Amino acid sequence: MNAEFRQRQVQCITPSGLHQLAYTEWGDPANRRLLVCVHGLSRCGRDFDSLARVMSSHYRVVCPDVPGRGLSGWLKNPMEYQVQTYVADMVTLLARVDADSVHWVGTSMGGLIGMTLASLPETPLQKLVLNDVGPVLTATSLARIGEYLGVAPQFPDFAAAVQYIRTIAATFGAHSDAQWSTLTEHVTRRQPDGSFHMHYDPAIAVPFNAAKSGKDIQLWPSYDAIRCPTLVIRGALSDLLTRETLAEMAGRGPRPKTVEISGVGHAPTLIHADQIAIVRDFLLAD
Repeated sequence: MNAEFRQRQVQCITPSGLHQLAYTEWGDPANRRLLVCVHGLSRCGRDFDSLARVMSSHYRVVCPDVPGRGLSGWLKNPMEYQVQTYVADMVTLLARVDADSVHWVGTSMGGLIGMTLASLPETPLQKLVLNDVGPVLTATSLARIGEYLGVAPQFPDFAAAVQYIRTIAATFGAHSDAQWSTLTEHVTRRQPDGSFHMHYDPAIAVPFNAAKSGKDIQLWPSYDAIRCPTLVIRGALSDLLTRETLAEMAGRGPRPKTVEISGVGHAPTLIHADQIAIVRDFLLAD
């Protein structure tokens, strides 16, 4: 086993049955300071390896694979691939790791999960980082994501898989060849014949497509209920979190600190040292 992290899982339940939620855990398991990092719609918890490696000297860091992604189980009813399901799973995860209080970093979908959990009375969340997501999900970004989500392409080799990820994730911004390989490695899976395919349940697209109406999705009531210190990171070229939404977020709800990252769209990967520093400095500040 990799000495840097531990691979674990916890059993969760939905109305359609039981499933396993997988997560990587970094740092001292006895550390009462817990940082939970939750990934985007078609990604997985290993996206946070670079951030977790840095933060594990301060926190016990837990990075789950949301159901239907990575090493987690697939849900029997595709319509359960919803934020409400994921929030319930995260509450189970927090009970498993015996968390009293939590700092949370959420990219895109992971931010929506965190925003929902932070909005609830008696929430355990004490600090929240929303990475390129907010209470308005633009129709433009939802249409773009819908073009590739659930398509389940297969690739003849890893190089072809990397090229595909570089194409659909071009908005992540500039990365080295090695970083693109890492960003591909954990969201694809090698088949016995040597080909590769995406490592998520194509059915995650079912409720996503059912919810699309050609209009923006508004989630202001949840956002306005957040009371914990909050940081919002925006990719300066993002089509999901607009500059106008960010400006409105700054003046209401938790009145967060806001940061824009130049040259990046949806979403900053939090791999680069300068992006990690933004998160680290916010979380560790008194």
